[in-house]
Amino acid sequence: MDAARKAPSAGNSQPWRFIAGVRGDEVHARIVPHLARSSSVWAPDASLLVVNLAVVHLEGLPEWEYSEFARYDLGQAVAHMTVQGLALGLDAHQFRAFDRDAVALEFDVPSHWEVTSMTAFGASAHAAGEASSPGTSRDRIPLDEITWMRGDR
Repeated sequence: MDAARKAPSAGNSQPWRFIAGVRGDEVHARIVPHLARSSSVWAPDASLLVVNLAVVHLEGLPEWEYSEFARYDLGQAVAHMTVQGLALGLDAHQFRAFDRDAVALEFDVPSHWEVTSMTAFGASAHAAGEASSPGTSRDRIPLDEITWMRGDR
């Protein structure tokens, strides 16, 4: 969580918050019922479930966007948290297979905040490449396919 706290953000706005539930605690137990069927098979076994939130509107002014960078900044914070977890020996799985509205209601998330995604941390139950369900491939496209233009061309 400290790596997320220290992540960069536009104007140092830090437009993120987290709901963190350690397996066996009350918060974890409150998160689990809101998982989709696909994530409910594996996510409850995670050592830590983190709900990732971004502030998307000004408080009391739903027609005013807080920052066009808020979700990007949340992504940076989650990425930093993921890398820190990996450095600590924890696997991380970011996912969206849960009921965002139900989680917001469960934890009284103010309307100007958005429940955006979740991250599960813990020891993976399988080695890389062993899981064969949709969305689990770790294959990556080549570098020359992800760059729009490079100076060496």
